[in-house]
Amino acid sequence: MREVVIVDAVRSAVGKRNGGLARKHSNELLGDVLAALLQRNGLTGAEVDHVVGGCVLQLGMQAANVTRNAWLTAGLPLEVPAVTVNAQCGSSQEAHLVAQAMIAGGLADVAIACGVETMSRIPLGSTIPADGSYGDPRGGRYAEVYEPTIQFEGADRIAERWGLSRRELDEFAKNSQDRAALAWERDRFGSQIVPVDAPVADANGEIVGTATITRDEGLRPTTLEGLAGLRLNQPGRTPASLHTAGNSSQISDGASAVLLMSREKADLLGLRPRARVVDSVLVGSDPVLMLTGPIPATAKILARTGLAMSDIDVVEINEAFASVACAWAKEYGADMDRVNVNGGAIALGHPLGATGTVLITKALYELERTGGRHGLITMCCGGGLGTGTILERLPEARP
Repeated sequence: MREVVIVDAVRSAVGKRNGGLARKHSNELLGDVLAALLQRNGLTGAEVDHVVGGCVLQLGMQAANVTRNAWLTAGLPLEVPAVTVNAQCGSSQEAHLVAQAMIAGGLADVAIACGVETMSRIPLGSTIPADGSYGDPRGGRYAEVYEPTIQFEGADRIAERWGLSRRELDEFAKNSQDRAALAWERDRFGSQIVPVDAPVADANGEIVGTATITRDEGLRPTTLEGLAGLRLNQPGRTPASLHTAGNSSQISDGASAVLLMSREKADLLGLRPRARVVDSVLVGSDPVLMLTGPIPATAKILARTGLAMSDIDVVEINEAFASVACAWAKEYGADMDRVNVNGGAIALGHPLGATGTVLITKALYELERTGGRHGLITMCCGGGLGTGTILERLPEARP
């Protein structure tokens, strides 16, 4: 197996629902990020053997292989293949696993893992018509095997099983917002964000110009009192729901991309590897609780690598709901000073198919900022999956 290294990683700012990126076509959003990644590294795109992208809501402008369409939209070489995968929220992290495996196995020397989601234009649920005309994805005999729950229900059941109170979830959410605000105040994200020009509309919806989006839009002043007063995700649930919009991830728009190579190819191209991909996993988990995947994914990847949690300097776990990260932390006795230190999806947003490589990007830069050695990235995924990736910062990479 060949050594796989990360040469660079970038992301767009994460736009809030109906925010600065809402009118940007998904092809153009991801295409701009891909083009910027190549330009930063003096590449034309012809050096790339394969592009693997994640996208969850593959409908409308995100249908028909959005990754390939984005590559072509950016004017990049048509000979380079690109495919789109769907592992729900972990889609671009799974794209990263596929790209890593291709390089490790000798099927590619250079690959890009990426992802995109424009949830303002293609909202959650849009791929499942309410009239049932195309069937239920968890209908038929599925319902005879597993209870078909929704993610809101899974999140609340996790909170109940791990004994998490509403207060604990809200405290976690406030901490996410506080950390993200501090990260922006100290300019920890600037060098990883690709400026994106997006259409601007007037009050009548007419496009009147463009604006350059460079800052995450989900941050907002947060107090525990304010969080306590928010409407529950599942009003009327018994026992009472514990999650609200304030302690759950935000609906968002964004794109991200990671440039991977074999060590030999990076040397040949004169590019300096910034991290080594130690290992990656995708595991199945309880499809009823649905969102506990980071727990078995972490167990599997630590066992495979021989590392312990004490060896992990930076953790990026997706804050799909506060209970997901809090339950994982309880299971592992995690040092929360190493977990989502610059805020997570509760503050920054969760553009579904893009989030996996957003988290990998954030972990890489945080390892470099702090001089840490190992980073763990893990996510829950709808339907009961868990992702895991461990990076090792290379000592010759920039501090």
